[in-house]
Amino acid sequence: MPRQTAFLFDLDGTLVDSVYQHVLAWKEALDAEGIELSVWRIHRKIGMSGGLFTNQLLRETGLDISAERVERLQRRHAEAFRRHAAGVRPLPGARKLLAALAGAGIRWAIATSGRLETARFNLAALGVDPATAPVVTRDQVRHAKPDPDLFLAAADRVGCPIEQAVVVGDSIWDMLAAVRCRALGVGVLSGGYGADELRQSGALRVYDDPADLLAHLDEVGGRQ
Repeated sequence: MPRQTAFLFDLDGTLVDSVYQHVLAWKEALDAEGIELSVWRIHRKIGMSGGLFTNQLLRETGLDISAERVERLQRRHAEAFRRHAAGVRPLPGARKLLAALAGAGIRWAIATSGRLETARFNLAALGVDPATAPVVTRDQVRHAKPDPDLFLAAADRVGCPIEQAVVVGDSIWDMLAAVRCRALGVGVLSGGYGADELRQSGALRVYDDPADLLAHLDEVGGRQ
C-alpha cells in the first residue's frame, strides 16, 4: 500500500472491551421504558446508528418509538453506561498497536458511533485525549454506521484518501461502512461477532484482537 495509508479504528469492541457494558446499559434503558428485548438482540445492534437501532426496535417489538422516547432511551443509556464505565479496559495490544503505528509514521484515527458523553470514558481508559488526538464521534457527523460518514470524516482528519485507508472494526456495521466508502475492511473478533459474519460483510482479513492484528500488521500494509 502507498505510504499515505491510515488506520481508522472503531472504538467499542475494537480498541476497548466495552461492548457488554453498552449492552447492559441499553438493557437498563429499555427495561425502564417497558420495552422487552433479549440481551442477545441488543448485542446485535451495538455499533449501528441510533436511527437504525430505533427502526429495528420498531420491527422487533411493534411498539411506537416516538422521538421523545428515543431521546429518553439515549439519556437513560448514557446514565447507565456511566455506572458501568469503571469496568472498561483497553483490549489486549490496543495501546501497543496505536504506539506501533505512530512509531512507524503511520497515521491513525478513531471513529466511533458513540457520542462524546459516553465515548470519553472509553477514550480515557485507552489513554487517548479527544482534544488532541484524531477522534470522530457521533456528534460530529450526520449519520453513523453503517453509513460511512464517521470513517470519511476520520480519513479527512488525518489527510488520507479514504481509498487508501484501513478500517478496523469488530462489527458488521463497521465492515458495511468500510465497503460503502471503498476502504479496506479489517475485522477483529473482540466485540463478539464471528469471523464468517465479518467476512460476509466485507472484511478482507479477520484477527482475534488488537494484539493479534499488531502481530500481523504487515499483512494489511502497516509498515513504512
